Amino acid sequence: MDPITKALLFSWDIRFEILLPLTLLGALQFIGWRRLRQRGAERFATGWRLASYLTGLVVMILALLSPIDVLASQLFSLHMIQHLMIMMVAPPLLWLAGPFATGLWALPRPLRLQVGGWFQHESRFREVLRVVTQPGISWLLFVGTLYLWHDPNAYSLAQGNGRIHDLEHLTFFGTAMLFWWRMIGAGPHIHGRTSLLSRIGYVMGVVPANMLLGVTISLAESPIYPHYMNVPRLYNISIMDDQMIAGLIMWIPGTMMYVATALILVARLFTNADRRPDRSKDANGKLIRRTPTPHPPRLATIE
Repeated sequence: MDPITKALLFSWDIRFEILLPLTLLGALQFIGWRRLRQRGAERFATGWRLASYLTGLVVMILALLSPIDVLASQLFSLHMIQHLMIMMVAPPLLWLAGPFATGLWALPRPLRLQVGGWFQHESRFREVLRVVTQPGISWLLFVGTLYLWHDPNAYSLAQGNGRIHDLEHLTFFGTAMLFWWRMIGAGPHIHGRTSLLSRIGYVMGVVPANMLLGVTISLAESPIYPHYMNVPRLYNISIMDDQMIAGLIMWIPGTMMYVATALILVARLFTNADRRPDRSKDANGKLIRRTPTPHPPRLATIE
């Protein structure tokens, strides 16, 4: 094996300030999942939900602690993959698990009642949270954070300071969790149910912004980020080729993740329409209700 490749594969940065919270979150989800199953609430504690949540945590560990993080400081293209993992892969996996119910049931009863009370209809906390997480605000925070940290000055600042780099990743993840919370429609449902058409428009609204940034990076005729001019070039990948690949990763795979989500929602829209009872009338003008053709159960859903 090539010495550089061997060194990189074993370059794990075990940061306990990241590993311990992620491990704790995984443990709490498992405890809550088991308690719900013991109480017969398997609908909220299925095997695939637990697997989805744990997979999301593994994605975060790989993004922040594995050689991907080490390579990200050397290759812009790997840094872009890291950002996709933090913003577009881990958050949907975490929300698809429906973690609110299982997380709540992992807590001791007094604390569970207290936290649950924060989300009651008369709660001031719920009202404030509902206001600050309106769809437009969540969308602007998500897209704005993406553009903010890809500004050359902000990018260079993050690469030159470990704490600021951590802040970059934290804001990427936090705004992505807000965005995908509304997109997935997971609990707690403090905004009510969002229609499928609204969700389709919500996710497709990110596509032009994401494509514009990816196209700008990939087609640039000179290096955008000075940081990569001062690091060793691995595997003889030139700085311009690296930059072009990074832009293409954001432009094509990144955009396709949003398009794929929209297509899933469109499929659900038509499936729900097919399941509506037929309300045609007979010769006497009376409504005739016909039972729709049953569909096979869906293995995964965005709800």
